[in-house]
Amino acid sequence: MNESNDSPILSTRREFLKTSGKITAVSAFAGLSVPHVHAAEDNTIRVALIGCGGRGGGAADNALSVTKVPTRLVAMADVFQNKLDSAYTSLKDAHPKTVDVPKEHQFIGFDGYKKAMDCLRPGDVVILTTPLTFRWVHFTYAIEKGLNVFMEKPLTSDGPCSRRMMDLAQKASAKNLKCAVGLMSRHHRPMQELKKRIDDGQIGEILCMRGYRMAAGPLAACFVEKWPGDPTELLWQISVFHSFIWASGGLFNDFYIHHVDHLCWMKNDYPIKAQALGGRHYRKTPEGAPLVDQNFDAYAVEYTFKDGTKMYIDGRNMYGTSEFYFSQAHGTKGLAVVSPNGDYGNNGEPSTIHGGQRADQDLIWKAKVLPHERNPYQNEWNDFVEAILKDQPYNEVPYGVQSSVTCNLGRLAAHTGREMTYDEVYNSNVEYAPNADKFTMDSAAPVVADKEGKYPVPQPGIVVDRDYQVA
Repeated sequence: MNESNDSPILSTRREFLKTSGKITAVSAFAGLSVPHVHAAEDNTIRVALIGCGGRGGGAADNALSVTKVPTRLVAMADVFQNKLDSAYTSLKDAHPKTVDVPKEHQFIGFDGYKKAMDCLRPGDVVILTTPLTFRWVHFTYAIEKGLNVFMEKPLTSDGPCSRRMMDLAQKASAKNLKCAVGLMSRHHRPMQELKKRIDDGQIGEILCMRGYRMAAGPLAACFVEKWPGDPTELLWQISVFHSFIWASGGLFNDFYIHHVDHLCWMKNDYPIKAQALGGRHYRKTPEGAPLVDQNFDAYAVEYTFKDGTKMYIDGRNMYGTSEFYFSQAHGTKGLAVVSPNGDYGNNGEPSTIHGGQRADQDLIWKAKVLPHERNPYQNEWNDFVEAILKDQPYNEVPYGVQSSVTCNLGRLAAHTGREMTYDEVYNSNVEYAPNADKFTMDSAAPVVADKEGKYPVPQPGIVVDRDYQVA
């Protein structure tokens, strides 16, 4: 997909923030041709699932667990038969009455997304949970079909796709479509209450923010051994997408975006620049087999906001190391624990405010969570469907893109060894999978292994304008 001449390419971060606010606030009357609910005789929201991996199955389960309106899964698509079969079986077992996906509505292949969406009516919902490189491709067709969209995070790994997604977000709002993004922290009820309290000045002016995701070993498929030769190199890379920048933005984007997103949300802003450290300490399995992915196993990023405030995001994936996960915001009047230690996925654990700068002292406030709102993944679906039913403006794509760009900024600062700016990353013309809309089952992979089965990796100080250099 080429950028159209009339696409509003945003040249500065300030314009980006300004425009994204306008997108979120577009009037619900902008696209009266798209119904927000169906006729009274059939008020069921039909759902199609594009991408049947773990998060796809989880999102579909949440969709089918909504109670405010009937929902029904009617179509599924993936490039892997086994993933589609596994997701179908699990969902059918959990929701036997609302999973109605006959074989003729189960599609395999890169064009399956179109066939699955063609099973829906305008105003229905499509779930987009493939690797991020396909997000703009599938979002484009969803808008064309007049579908409300739930898409998983992250949304982009490079500048061209970021600008493309912002353009598509404007088009979706102009058609009165509702768009949700899987950054569930913003639907975590304790964090929502904490956000109000920070906005009210309860911790004073924010001085710095810290986020940590330290894992005692690899997350998901972040570290992989050589391509086994089957399936194709492209399909194999998709199956282990966390290992490749083009498919996921790497482990930094996929796993650290939650800290980036909810801390920027608390700050009501996005950073203007970043400098970072990072490296790969181990490139073999504990058994000694070589690893060929593109990730670092340690990252330490210092982000700077326009007012000078700092945000520190640290991550590690090493066997035998300490494991912890939390985020905090330090203010002139006290400390906010945004995500408590060990609250993986923010599943209902309380945020807190303290009078000093220590999380174990001077407790002033502790969030309370209603039992039926402890699951932020379900909360985001309940909020999304409520917006559809009430025909309220609802578009989370702008901040999904902003948080993805902020991840790109931190990752690139570490991978290049350079201080980089938000504008530089957003406006970059480097695109890692420019032909994602043309992939077939026989296409070559965007990055190809060398004779030893290895892939190009970041070289800080040597390759300084992109994550890695290809021949």
